[in-house]
Amino acid sequence: MRSLAETESANLELAACVVATHRATGQRIVTAESCTGGLLAGALTSIPGSSEVLDCGFVAYSNQSKVDLLHVPPDLISRHGAVSAQVAQAMVEGALAVSHAQCAVSITGIAGPGSSSCKPEGLVFVGTARRGQLPISHRFEFGSPGRAMVREMSVQHALKLLLQLGNDQD
Repeated sequence: MRSLAETESANLELAACVVATHRATGQRIVTAESCTGGLLAGALTSIPGSSEVLDCGFVAYSNQSKVDLLHVPPDLISRHGAVSAQVAQAMVEGALAVSHAQCAVSITGIAGPGSSSCKPEGLVFVGTARRGQLPISHRFEFGSPGRAMVREMSVQHALKLLLQLGNDQD
Protein backbone atom coordinates (compact mmCIF):
# COMPACT_ATOMS: atom_id res chain seq x y z
CA MET A 1 0.00 0.00 0.00
CA ARG A 2 1.16 3.52 -0.75
CA SER A 3 2.03 5.90 2.03
CA LEU A 4 -0.25 8.81 2.84
CA ALA A 5 2.17 11.26 1.19
CA GLU A 6 2.35 9.13 -1.97
CA THR A 7 -1.45 8.91 -2.10
CA GLU A 8 -1.81 12.69 -1.69
CA SER A 9 0.73 13.25 -4.48
CA ALA A 10 -1.05 10.78 -6.76
CA ASN A 11 -4.32 12.58 -6.03
CA LEU A 12 -2.88 15.88 -7.21
CA GLU A 13 -1.72 14.25 -10.44
CA LEU A 14 -5.18 12.77 -10.95
CA ALA A 15 -6.80 16.12 -10.16
CA ALA A 16 -4.69 17.74 -12.89
CA CYS A 17 -5.89 15.11 -15.36
CA VAL A 18 -9.52 15.65 -14.30
CA VAL A 19 -9.23 19.42 -14.73
CA ALA A 20 -7.57 19.07 -18.15
CA THR A 21 -10.13 16.52 -19.37
CA HIS A 22 -13.17 18.44 -18.21
CA ARG A 23 -11.75 21.72 -19.51
CA ALA A 24 -11.21 20.15 -22.95
CA THR A 25 -14.80 18.86 -23.05
CA GLY A 26 -16.36 21.98 -21.53
CA GLN A 27 -17.91 20.08 -18.62
CA ARG A 28 -18.30 21.61 -15.19
CA ILE A 29 -18.15 19.58 -11.98
CA VAL A 30 -19.96 19.79 -8.65
CA THR A 31 -18.77 17.89 -5.57
CA ALA A 32 -20.84 16.75 -2.59
CA GLU A 33 -18.66 15.48 0.23
CA SER A 34 -19.29 14.06 3.65
CA CYS A 35 -16.45 12.01 5.18
CA THR A 36 -13.78 13.74 3.05
CA GLY A 37 -14.80 17.16 4.32
CA GLY A 38 -13.82 19.07 1.18
CA LEU A 39 -10.61 17.24 0.33
CA LEU A 40 -11.87 16.44 -3.17
CA ALA A 41 -12.74 20.06 -3.93
CA GLY A 42 -9.41 21.04 -2.37
CA ALA A 43 -7.51 18.69 -4.68
CA LEU A 44 -9.32 20.09 -7.71
CA THR A 45 -8.82 23.73 -6.73
CA SER A 46 -5.11 23.19 -6.17
CA ILE A 47 -4.79 22.85 -9.95
CA PRO A 48 -4.37 26.06 -11.98
CA GLY A 49 -7.34 26.55 -14.29
CA SER A 50 -9.73 24.65 -12.06
CA SER A 51 -12.06 27.65 -12.00
CA GLU A 52 -13.02 26.74 -15.57
CA VAL A 53 -14.11 23.29 -14.39
CA LEU A 54 -15.31 23.32 -10.78
CA ASP A 55 -18.74 24.94 -10.48
CA CYS A 56 -19.07 24.46 -6.72
CA GLY A 57 -18.57 22.04 -3.88
CA PHE A 58 -20.66 21.09 -0.88
CA VAL A 59 -19.46 19.72 2.43
CA ALA A 60 -22.57 18.08 3.84
CA TYR A 61 -21.12 16.37 6.88
CA SER A 62 -24.19 16.08 9.07
CA ASN A 63 -27.39 14.31 8.07
CA GLN A 64 -29.30 17.58 8.41
CA SER A 65 -26.93 19.34 6.00
CA LYS A 66 -27.46 16.54 3.47
CA VAL A 67 -31.18 17.28 3.72
CA ASP A 68 -30.89 21.10 3.75
CA LEU A 69 -28.17 21.62 1.14
CA LEU A 70 -28.57 18.63 -1.19
CA HIS A 71 -32.25 17.83 -0.66
CA VAL A 72 -31.56 14.23 0.36
CA PRO A 73 -34.90 12.88 1.59
CA PRO A 74 -34.75 12.39 5.39
CA ASP A 75 -36.57 9.05 5.13
CA LEU A 76 -33.83 7.79 2.80
CA ILE A 77 -31.26 8.47 5.52
CA SER A 78 -33.53 6.86 8.13
CA ARG A 79 -34.06 3.71 6.06
CA HIS A 80 -30.55 3.17 4.66
CA GLY A 81 -28.23 5.32 6.77
CA ALA A 82 -26.09 8.23 5.62
CA VAL A 83 -23.41 5.77 4.49
CA SER A 84 -25.28 3.98 1.74
CA ALA A 85 -25.53 3.68 -2.02
CA GLN A 86 -28.94 5.34 -1.91
CA VAL A 87 -27.70 8.44 -0.09
CA ALA A 88 -24.62 8.72 -2.35
CA GLN A 89 -26.95 8.73 -5.34
CA ALA A 90 -29.31 11.26 -3.76
CA MET A 91 -26.34 13.51 -2.95
CA VAL A 92 -25.25 13.69 -6.61
CA GLU A 93 -28.83 14.27 -7.75
CA GLY A 94 -29.18 17.12 -5.27
CA ALA A 95 -25.81 18.60 -6.17
CA LEU A 96 -26.72 18.67 -9.85
CA ALA A 97 -30.11 20.20 -9.04
CA VAL A 98 -28.60 23.15 -7.17
CA SER A 99 -25.61 23.79 -9.45
CA HIS A 100 -24.77 24.63 -13.04
CA ALA A 101 -22.52 21.57 -13.44
CA GLN A 102 -22.88 18.76 -15.95
CA CYS A 103 -21.08 16.15 -13.80
CA ALA A 104 -21.41 15.40 -10.10
CA VAL A 105 -19.60 13.24 -7.60
CA SER A 106 -20.47 12.51 -3.98
CA ILE A 107 -18.58 10.79 -1.18
CA THR A 108 -20.10 9.37 1.98
CA GLY A 109 -18.42 6.86 4.26
CA ILE A 110 -16.93 5.83 7.56
CA ALA A 111 -13.38 7.15 7.79
CA GLY A 112 -12.95 5.91 11.35
CA PRO A 113 -12.14 5.22 13.94
CA GLY A 114 -15.26 3.37 14.81
CA SER A 115 -17.75 1.30 12.92
CA SER A 116 -20.65 -1.09 13.29
CA SER A 117 -21.01 -4.74 12.34
CA CYS A 118 -22.91 -3.87 9.15
CA LYS A 119 -20.94 -0.73 8.25
CA PRO A 120 -17.23 -1.20 8.96
CA GLU A 121 -14.54 1.43 9.10
CA GLY A 122 -13.32 2.12 5.59
CA LEU A 123 -16.71 1.59 3.93
CA VAL A 124 -17.25 4.38 1.40
CA PHE A 125 -19.81 5.04 -1.31
CA VAL A 126 -18.98 7.35 -4.19
CA GLY A 127 -21.88 8.53 -6.29
CA THR A 128 -21.52 9.81 -9.83
CA ALA A 129 -23.95 11.29 -12.29
CA ARG A 130 -24.13 13.31 -15.44
CA ARG A 131 -26.97 15.80 -15.81
CA GLY A 132 -30.01 14.05 -17.30
CA GLN A 133 -28.79 10.56 -16.44
CA LEU A 134 -29.46 8.26 -13.51
CA PRO A 135 -26.88 8.34 -10.73
CA ILE A 136 -24.61 5.40 -10.05
CA SER A 137 -23.04 4.47 -6.72
CA HIS A 138 -19.73 2.71 -6.28
CA ARG A 139 -18.94 0.80 -3.09
CA PHE A 140 -15.40 0.67 -1.71
CA GLU A 141 -14.08 -1.16 1.32
CA PHE A 142 -10.69 0.21 2.30
CA GLY A 143 -10.33 -1.61 5.61
CA SER A 144 -8.75 0.20 8.54
CA PRO A 145 -5.63 1.98 7.25
CA GLY A 146 -6.43 5.02 9.39
CA ARG A 147 -8.75 7.98 9.03
CA ALA A 148 -6.47 10.11 6.85
CA MET A 149 -5.76 7.27 4.44
CA VAL A 150 -9.45 6.32 4.08
CA ARG A 151 -10.21 9.93 3.22
CA GLU A 152 -7.38 10.19 0.67
CA MET A 153 -8.25 6.85 -0.92
CA SER A 154 -11.86 8.03 -1.20
CA VAL A 155 -10.70 11.17 -2.98
CA GLN A 156 -8.53 9.09 -5.29
CA HIS A 157 -11.40 6.87 -6.36
CA ALA A 158 -13.70 9.87 -6.82
CA LEU A 159 -11.09 11.53 -9.04
CA LYS A 160 -10.76 8.37 -11.12
CA LEU A 161 -14.53 8.27 -11.57
CA LEU A 162 -14.59 11.96 -12.54
CA LEU A 163 -11.89 11.28 -15.10
CA GLN A 164 -14.00 8.45 -16.49
CA LEU A 165 -17.05 10.75 -16.64
CA GLY A 166 -14.99 13.30 -18.53
CA ASN A 167 -13.74 10.74 -21.02
CA ASP A 168 -17.07 8.94 -21.55
CA GLN A 169 -18.87 11.62 -23.54
CA ASP A 170 -22.11 10.56 -25.21
